[in-house]
Amino acid sequence: MHVTIVHVTVKPDRVDDFIAATRINHQGSVKEPGNLRFDVLRDSADPVKFVLYEAYARPEDAAAHKETEHYLEWREAVAEMMAEPRRGVSFQGLFPKD
Repeated sequence: MHVTIVHVTVKPDRVDDFIAATRINHQGSVKEPGNLRFDVLRDSADPVKFVLYEAYARPEDAAAHKETEHYLEWREAVAEMMAEPRRGVSFQGLFPKD
């Protein structure tokens, strides 16, 4: 399993726009071949901070995600909403195996 955890800090006045754009990306992502999870999390203590938890069966599936129309539209739509560049960290998922 290939997991990417993406840390995002959004401009305070753009949070609702970010959530709306990210919902569309989420809805497309969970339908992709090889997608196991695509969770969108919001920091309870700091509501401008988000984490995207993306789990794909293989690294190739995660790479294909970055070529999808919904991802490319999301990336363009949220670029100006970010308070700082988003930061993605890749992990090898060990458990669960299935």
